[in-house]
This record gives sequence, structure tokens and C-alpha cells, in this order.
Amino acid sequence: MPDLIEKTAPATGSTEPKPEKPRSLGSDAWHDLRKRPIFIISAALIVLLIAFAIAPSLFTSVDPRAGDLRLHYLSKPNYLHFFQADWFGYDGQGRSIYARMIYGARASVVVGICVTAGVTVLGGLAGMIAGYYGGWVDAVISRVTDMFFGIPLLLGALVVLNAFTTRTVWSVVFALVALGWTQMTRVMRGSVITVKQSDYVTAAKALGAGTTRIMFKHILPNAIAPVIVVATIALGGYIATEATLSFLGIGLQDPTISWGIDINSAQKVLRTAPFALFFPAGMLSVTVLAFIMLGDAVRDALDPKLR
Repeated sequence: MPDLIEKTAPATGSTEPKPEKPRSLGSDAWHDLRKRPIFIISAALIVLLIAFAIAPSLFTSVDPRAGDLRLHYLSKPNYLHFFQADWFGYDGQGRSIYARMIYGARASVVVGICVTAGVTVLGGLAGMIAGYYGGWVDAVISRVTDMFFGIPLLLGALVVLNAFTTRTVWSVVFALVALGWTQMTRVMRGSVITVKQSDYVTAAKALGAGTTRIMFKHILPNAIAPVIVVATIALGGYIATEATLSFLGIGLQDPTISWGIDINSAQKVLRTAPFALFFPAGMLSVTVLAFIMLGDAVRDALDPKLR
């Protein structure tokens, strides 16, 4: 009998493996993102762009606004001098194209991030209110959204920016936020309508939770994923829109350095110095592509159906 007890009794020194703690949607998405090469490449490019925007003097000591028409007028690139003033040549004003590319990242990154944050907050709040309350509140917000949605973003920004005598980065941000929030409103509204029918929202209402707590504690964390995906992809589009406005002469103005301004200046000497157009246009394309790639990777990670 004692032998039977000894055989059936669990060993005191043995340790059973603990069950893994279930991961949240965010941690699960991050675990999936780290395995995607497209995310690693796009994130590395974006980190480099942000470094250009924050500390451009670390990458070049040349003044991007200083030009010498006598010595450097449309001088060709010198590919043997890496990270030097003449690496990408000089533009029609005798200014270093490399230095202007580095310093031009600041305007593009600031406009892209600020516009994305503005439209996400404004459009997300309007969409959450419309989707949660429904009824006449939803009808009013939806009709106002439709009115603004019918205005082309680029054309509307041209009209709004014409009202400013001096156009800065914040003028462009205001114009794009004032007209670009409609897409976020529609995405958030549809997501909230789906989430508010869940059992945990019904349980929170039965327990007497307030409207604000239900919206921001229970609905928002579970409805924000589609908005994050759309915002990440749209960020590259806002950067391209700013460059287009600057190219048309209605966006940023000197002395602000912008890739769109440089593209506009380079088209005048396209036949004799195509490199003056190639480098700022290529930098703009790489930047937009990096944010679009990041948005695609985030979309795939947050959508369980695509895994």
C-alpha cells in the first residue's frame, strides 16, 4: 500500500508547464510584423527619413540655401564623393541637390505625420459618434461627410491655400486636414457599428457603464485597427499631395525647402540637367513607397483572414 501511494503521489520537485498567456491583437500583430521583410525594409527607410527630418546636419554640413552660380551652376553629380555636397550635383541656382534632399525631408515628414494625426483624430471622433449614437446624429454627420467627400482633396486644397498670403507647413496641414477627414470618418463609423453589437458592449451597458466609458474603453480599442491601416497607407498620399501643391506653386514657399519646389525648379532645366529632377523625384517616390509598404504590412498583420 505505501508503494502504491508513492507511485501515485505527484513528485514534489516536478514543475508543470504553465499555459501561455493569450496575446492581445496588438501584441499578436507585432509578433507577425517582425517576421515580414516588407515591414523591416519600410520601417528602416522611415526611420532614416525621420532622422533626416530631426537632425539633417548629421548627414551634411552644407547650407541647402547657399548657391554659387559662378562655380556650381548645374554641375553634374560626382558619384565618387559619397555624402558630399557634389554627390548629386547642383541645381539651377548653384545649390547642392544632396543637401536639399536631406533638408527637404523635414517638410514632407512633418506634413505627413501632422495631417495623418489630424484627420485620424477628427475623422475618428466624428465616425465614432455617428456609429455609436445612430439615428439623426448619424444622418447629420453622414450628410456633412458626403458634402466634404465630394470635394477633390487637391482641388479643395488649392482653393483653401489661396486664402493664405504666406503659405507655411502649417497652412498646408490645415488645408489637408480640413478636407481629408472624411475617409477616416467612414471607416470608423462602419467599424463602430460592427463592434457596438458585441456581447461585451451589451454587458457593459447592463452593468451601468457610462457612454464615455463604453465608447473609449470598450469600443475604441476594438474598432481602431481598420483606421490605423487606412491612416498608415494615407500618410504617403498626404506627402505626395504636399509635393504636388508645392510643385504647382500653391503649396510651400521659399525659404521652406521642399521636394515639390525642387521638382518645379528642375523642370525648367530638364533637357540640360535631368539629374536635377531625378533625385528629388526619386526621394519623393521612395518616401511614398515606404509608407505604402508599411501600411500593407500593418493591414496584413491586423487582418486575421490574411494570415
